[in-house]
Amino acid sequence: MNDINISEMMADIGRRAKASATKLATASAERKHAALISAAEAVWSNRDAIYEANAKDMAFGRSKGLSPAMLDRLKLDEDRLQSIIDGLRAIAEQPDPVGEVLSEWDRPSGLHIKRVRTPLGVIGVIYESRPNVTADAGALCLKAGNAVILRGGSESFHSSRALHACLQQGLRDAGLPEDAIQLVPTRDRAAVQEMLTMTDTIDVIVPRGGKGLVGLVQREARVPVFAHLEGIVHIYIDKAADAEKALKVVLNAKTRRTGICGAAECLLIHRDVAKSIGKGVIRALIDAGVEVRTDAELSRIEGTTPAQDEDWGREYLDLIIAAKVVEDIEGAITHIRSYGSNHTDCILTEDASAVAQFMGQLDSAILMHNASTQFADGGEFGMGAEIGIATGKMHARGPVGAKQLTSFKYLVSGDGTVRA
Repeated sequence: MNDINISEMMADIGRRAKASATKLATASAERKHAALISAAEAVWSNRDAIYEANAKDMAFGRSKGLSPAMLDRLKLDEDRLQSIIDGLRAIAEQPDPVGEVLSEWDRPSGLHIKRVRTPLGVIGVIYESRPNVTADAGALCLKAGNAVILRGGSESFHSSRALHACLQQGLRDAGLPEDAIQLVPTRDRAAVQEMLTMTDTIDVIVPRGGKGLVGLVQREARVPVFAHLEGIVHIYIDKAADAEKALKVVLNAKTRRTGICGAAECLLIHRDVAKSIGKGVIRALIDAGVEVRTDAELSRIEGTTPAQDEDWGREYLDLIIAAKVVEDIEGAITHIRSYGSNHTDCILTEDASAVAQFMGQLDSAILMHNASTQFADGGEFGMGAEIGIATGKMHARGPVGAKQLTSFKYLVSGDGTVRA
């Protein structure tokens, strides 16, 4: 395809999405529920075709030299497919956000005012590698009454198409327009550039991927953006941390799945426990196969690797973690402010005042206490799934579920009421 054809193709996709958004905005909760349940059933019924498509993507990823962590992000197996199905069903069973009355009040003038949720319109989602985003984003946008244009990564091209077909089956079965969930049918990056300037048809762009993708979107988009920035996730082990909890949480946060945005990337250790709890945690990480890149003080621990300047503020998405001694909680907060991405950060401590200071002085979208950062996930927050973790401060922040994909309008009623 040449650029002119892609431009025409994207313009057509945009027009069809906008027309569908108008219909979807007034679709009943029952029809949206039916579409999602049918899509979930289609995923299970077509699982063999989905696995076959995913095998093509895995072979493509290996040929491109993707790291084991990136291949893990790409892989679909029965457990992960079941998670997709569970997510679709969970979103289906949530209350319909559209039309929800957020607040209402009466004015001395005689006016009655209500603020109610409304769909955003057309959402463009640009994402990398993980095919489950196709199902999550499509379902959440549908639940919130939005049409969506999905542009998945080249690595997940076949898997995304297979999952998208299931979503469209659900729309057909429920009598909703198939154009409500569209997947860009090309790997050509020119399609991304087109999406970023489709101000007439796309209301908001959600980028979900690495720093390169998000940076490109933020620099070049003329459409408003919900930024899902990289997850430079810190865990601070305070002097009042419980040794057993620290060991469990850090190991899970780093090793459960290294390729997700909630995986821990930097460990900060209070000086008072560096030689006790800190040393034990670092040895456990090394025993678990993690490369631990340490500052000069921690480099005395056998098996560690000296950290370089670029290791602070880096998202590895691999079995690698940076580790550093800090003087106190103020030192940890200063480091996170300097090198974090406002995604997710955690404190391990039994000191309530330290928790209050950490959570009060940091402004990450998600702040955790004595819990694995791998819980930084819309599904774990009870949203069924997420379209991303928004790290900005406008409109949506943190896990973006169906409610976060809405705006609102004011409904004002009077009785022949006039203004003096």
